[in-house]
Amino acid sequence: MNASAMHGLLQRLCDAMGVTGNEGAVREILREAVAEHCDELRTDALGNLICFKAANGEAAEDAWPRKVMVAAHMDEIGLMVTYINEDGTLRFLPAGGIDPRILVAKRVVIGGNAVAGVIGARPIHLTKPEDRQRALGVDDLVIDIGAKDKAAAAALVKPGDYAGFATTFQVLDEGGVQAAKGKAFDDRAGCAALAQLVQGSYPFDLYAVFTAQEEVGLRGATVAANAVMPDVAFALEGTICDDLPKDEDVSPVTELGKGPAITLMDQSFIADRRLVDHLVRTAEARGIPYQFKRAVAGGTDSGAMHLAGEGVPSVTVAAPARYIHGPVGMISLADYTSMVALMRAALETLQGGWTR
Repeated sequence: MNASAMHGLLQRLCDAMGVTGNEGAVREILREAVAEHCDELRTDALGNLICFKAANGEAAEDAWPRKVMVAAHMDEIGLMVTYINEDGTLRFLPAGGIDPRILVAKRVVIGGNAVAGVIGARPIHLTKPEDRQRALGVDDLVIDIGAKDKAAAAALVKPGDYAGFATTFQVLDEGGVQAAKGKAFDDRAGCAALAQLVQGSYPFDLYAVFTAQEEVGLRGATVAANAVMPDVAFALEGTICDDLPKDEDVSPVTELGKGPAITLMDQSFIADRRLVDHLVRTAEARGIPYQFKRAVAGGTDSGAMHLAGEGVPSVTVAAPARYIHGPVGMISLADYTSMVALMRAALETLQGGWTR
């Protein structure tokens, strides 16, 4: 896949709405992208897209691993409508981990009819001085779709409808440094990368799994890993990037432009050190930039996959993303390209590349 096609797929995925539990639109884009490169595709009861690609037959009979799962989650954080007020505004709750402080005045798109809305709060002129000093919570906010009353709003939306951020993908090219801004790099960057990896040829059976409901407890990966029962598992992700200037001399979790981040440990799992070492050796042998995630924060599909059956050696590789879990984020396209290159090389040399 050339750079233009790669960016085109990433754009389509980021612009699609796929709030956790409602990943259908994203799943169809991915199904279209990988279908011709897979031997079998199926969607399970939870909404995971499981793509099977048979081994190319080049490995020795006793080679190991024989079955590898690579996962990337389709879902994004967003909102769910819970109630329609008499004045036509909408009450809502977060779907996934969102800081309410970032929500005020953000544009959203609601439901299957893509109803436009704005997240509103009391204007500063009518806010008491003491209330200006506290962060607003979800209970202080509503979604305004311009409806004159409850009946008018109910004709357009209903409780249970999802709301996603109305953010569009854009490539930014300043001073020769390419970045992209958009929503849901966590984890559409991982999804786009996995769609590219499926085009390769490997000496083991590959299960490329685009998972559902990661943002609310790694649910899709839990189901899929127990169905696939892989020998080894990788998760492809978007991860925290907080490399902007700080008041304190604190090491950033990751830095934009320094390559994909390898997770050693987070709140959901401890990475298999043999796989970490294999990734590092591969990156250094191929001249691919990489970094380590320098915080024990968050969780990824590896947190579910490593617990399947009797246990699965697992590791996570991620593209650093600024402003993660917000309405708009930013990634380095070089980091994304390097993540694909590192994973492709690591998979191609996995058999014999580490000690069982």
